Amino acid sequence: MTPRRRAPALLAVCAGLLAASCGSDGPGGTGRTAAGGGAEVLDRLEGRYAHYDVVAYEGDEMNTMIISYGFTDLERTGDGMQAHDSFCFSEARTDQPIEISFSDAATRAIRPVPTAVEVTTENGRGRVERPETPTGIGIRLADPARDPLPDDPSDPRIADDDGDGKPGVTATIVVSPELRGEVYIARREIFAYDVLEQPDGSLTGVVRDRSEQLVIGASHPMFETSGRWVQHPDLRRSPIVLVPVGRSWDCERLRAQRDALFPPTPSVDY
Repeated sequence: MTPRRRAPALLAVCAGLLAASCGSDGPGGTGRTAAGGGAEVLDRLEGRYAHYDVVAYEGDEMNTMIISYGFTDLERTGDGMQAHDSFCFSEARTDQPIEISFSDAATRAIRPVPTAVEVTTENGRGRVERPETPTGIGIRLADPARDPLPDDPSDPRIADDDGDGKPGVTATIVVSPELRGEVYIARREIFAYDVLEQPDGSLTGVVRDRSEQLVIGASHPMFETSGRWVQHPDLRRSPIVLVPVGRSWDCERLRAQRDALFPPTPSVDY
């Protein structure tokens, strides 16, 4: 394995959310409700939401969208609110005839900490802003916000977070029936989001993403190539939709109801 490989656009792992600074108390805090929010808005927003988000990336050789599905639980914390985000499954789309996939185990390895959010109102509708909480995936970081990602694929901090017996988390790539392989990734997931309450009770907004990742190995040398990937500047291409559902919903029910809840899977047309 070649150390210190930066992942190409096609390997941007599932979960993209938003990076706006939200003025909360930070991870584990109680959050803050701005003037005009109040208990009524918090009571109305509290609950479980089916979560859909898209992060659109631009790359040197290919443009990619990662679509993620899971749950966001908004919970009252006194006069504030926390968001608990979890993920179930994901899919990827590119502007090239290349298939990329991540196992459900790899997607579920993204485990953001419960995070204080800021709740305000806008024309009577609740607005929820979630701040960044950097989270290591495929790597154990003592300080997830500041520790550098590993230079060495044998770094003892690298962890098999998807449980497949390979370092980091695995992305599967199919270029043709004859050319397919795996890439092993260590990643710092950095996301935040800003959503606004809609008349039907859903919350919609956009996603910003500043995640970092390195390729720490691959099943074929050609998949260790470097590349640049950044989020597309038009945030309308990176939407997030939260739809209220029952507390008992799980990943399998979400998968079964995906088409009834969310927009069709977008195509990479940029």
